[in-house]
Amino acid sequence: MELGVGMFGDNHYDKNGKPQDAGQRLRELIEEIKLMDEVGLDFYGIGEHHRPDYAVSAPEIILAAAATVTKKIKLGSAVSVLSSSDPVKLYQSFATIDLISSGRAELVAGRGSFIESFPLFGYKLDDYDNLFEEKLDLLLQINKQNPITWKGKYRASLTEQSVLPRAVNDHLNIWVAVGGTPESVLRAGRHGLPVIFAIIGGNPAQFKPLFEYYKKVYDHFGHDKSKFEVGVHMHAFFGEDGEKTADEYYPVYSSQMDRVGRSRGWPPFQEQQYEAGRGPNGHLIIGDANQSIDKILQMQEMFGLTRFSAHMDVGGPSHASLMKSIEIFGTKIAPKVREALKK
Repeated sequence: MELGVGMFGDNHYDKNGKPQDAGQRLRELIEEIKLMDEVGLDFYGIGEHHRPDYAVSAPEIILAAAATVTKKIKLGSAVSVLSSSDPVKLYQSFATIDLISSGRAELVAGRGSFIESFPLFGYKLDDYDNLFEEKLDLLLQINKQNPITWKGKYRASLTEQSVLPRAVNDHLNIWVAVGGTPESVLRAGRHGLPVIFAIIGGNPAQFKPLFEYYKKVYDHFGHDKSKFEVGVHMHAFFGEDGEKTADEYYPVYSSQMDRVGRSRGWPPFQEQQYEAGRGPNGHLIIGDANQSIDKILQMQEMFGLTRFSAHMDVGGPSHASLMKSIEIFGTKIAPKVREALKK
């Protein structure tokens, strides 16, 4: 099972509720990714957002910068909002990262959990599902053939057009990120694409039917079982002392839940939700190395994972605490998880 980190580039907030300078956060991100590579984590993903609480709107630029200071770690989006992007330009950007990094780029396509990019780039929310379906089809065709002839509803047609540069070995690794809808699972399974489930609330066991559905669809369409990949993306944060880490992280985490919640009509986030999430049947992996190892292995056993992604910058914890969390993940958690899975 691959072990890595997903981030959204959450801005830090001061005591007056003001976000930090985005440039500072971006420079910190590069330092954090460099450390992930040094401690032996397998992959890194960065999300695309167009909101003041996040510093990253163009994941491909962060990944290109990270490619120059890392050696082994895979570099991908988490996610690229495909519905409001141009698949041609998106492929070109990630193929460029793939070339810079000698084949370490990944593109994780998703519909996105926020909607700001739709009016920003001139798309209608009424077309939310159709946009993703059509653009995924074009992206996959670009990845398979060059030049390409293609016709759709939401983008200009292509007639024997070359899409350049090409990724290493003329193949770009493309994943699909899904929330909790069977339709998204069906789409990923039909195309035979690796899928990552965002488990960011409730009891993870509730997702088991979706994992089983994905496996059935994947098999039904006759895809190569040796290439089957499935992962989870879960909110996580690691420290030396489990309870101290959880206590110190709570105000950071709850503040972000409330910032997002205000725009969606959620009630204020409560400490009891946090504690339930950290419990054995919860969706949070927040604590010390031993607590985290047990829960990651629990997720692997429950779902048959090939990838676990720790989303560890929710709410914008300090750069120093993130560096410590990354160090613990790479030097204390990952080796024990890998060792346990060999038995």
